[in-house]
Amino acid sequence: MIAFTLAACDDAPQRASGVTQIDAWFHTGQEGERQTILDQVARFNKIDPAVQVRLTLIPERSYNAQVQAAAIAGDLPDILEFDGPYLYNYVWQGHLRPLDNLLPSELKADLLPSIIRQGSYREHLYGVGTFDSGLGLYARRSRLKRAGVRIPKGPADAWTAQEFKAALKALAKKDKDRAVLDMKLNYTGEWDTYAFSPLLESAGGDLIERRDYLSAMGVLNGRAAVSAMKQLQSWIQGGYVDPNVDDGAFTGGRVALSWAGHWEYPRYAQAAGKDLIVLPLPDFGRGSRTGQGSWVWGITAKGQHAAAAATFLKFLLRSDEVLAMAAANGAVPATYSAIEKSELYRPGGALRLFVEQLAGVYSVPRPQTPAYPVITSAFQAAFMDIRNNGDVQAALDKAAAVIDQDIADNKGYR
Repeated sequence: MIAFTLAACDDAPQRASGVTQIDAWFHTGQEGERQTILDQVARFNKIDPAVQVRLTLIPERSYNAQVQAAAIAGDLPDILEFDGPYLYNYVWQGHLRPLDNLLPSELKADLLPSIIRQGSYREHLYGVGTFDSGLGLYARRSRLKRAGVRIPKGPADAWTAQEFKAALKALAKKDKDRAVLDMKLNYTGEWDTYAFSPLLESAGGDLIERRDYLSAMGVLNGRAAVSAMKQLQSWIQGGYVDPNVDDGAFTGGRVALSWAGHWEYPRYAQAAGKDLIVLPLPDFGRGSRTGQGSWVWGITAKGQHAAAAATFLKFLLRSDEVLAMAAANGAVPATYSAIEKSELYRPGGALRLFVEQLAGVYSVPRPQTPAYPVITSAFQAAFMDIRNNGDVQAALDKAAAVIDQDIADNKGYR
């Protein structure tokens, strides 16, 4: 299952006095990400002969399974990268150690608030990403103007749910097949939770009650959440949503709006040019909300080289290294110092909206509980029923029951 290993140094240097070798895991991801981390490890090993990194690339789809198998075998690496929402379950299982005293305060102060929020659990910092993510509505400015649709100025000025529905109607009048919105229904898995649970939060609902994370009942299937999902379902039922089977709805000009993440900007900018704008998601009553979070780094609890692993992590969080990874995957740089150097994300940049959302009150981390793997699985199943014209209340009732049963089975994940 392990793709391959990059040895940091040959046998002789590994045995040399004073050299600490640490093992690191990284997901295979995009080709650009893979090449970037390989280059970063090579640079680190060259500039810091006292600490040498041996990197192992793990297939993304089997990553969590590999972590769990290695934990059982007592064979986790010193430092590993993993999908952020798994952090809380890994901490509960005892796999990660706090980073509070391993990273300098000035570095932590340079991180986006969203990075700290996602990486924290029970008042300790356990994971830090070198980049973050965000959602927005990509739009063709000319089509909005032609349909007489107001263009929001920022997240505080987002369309209301009613305005958004009216915008869809107005755009549909100028469209042959009336399908004017791409919601990436061709994506599967975590996309459903990442992309559409912000609507629950914008409406006053949520995936789970967040005071103590003990129940989803009355929250995920409460009035606000049901109302939000019914409105989303109405867009599909009304024929406004392109199924986007070919993933070309926006780039091919079939739709005026695309509900998507930061990663689509290069394709969309090439297709729409100066006509492309990025807008916040609609406000369902409690303010516009966006998904956040991505892959993060954590130092394992039983590793013997925590300080050395922290040295490598601090290297990855240098501005130039943060920008190198952001250039490879198009993500939001994790630090303010890197953002200021980024053409896309600095003030006035084409993707500045994502920074405003992550630095403000508009981004919401996925539930910070060990129950998250079950929460997202249950919501994905509910969303599939909803998009296929199922009963919204029944779908969310079922999801809430599944989540609550899992929490009860695990005695509240104490």
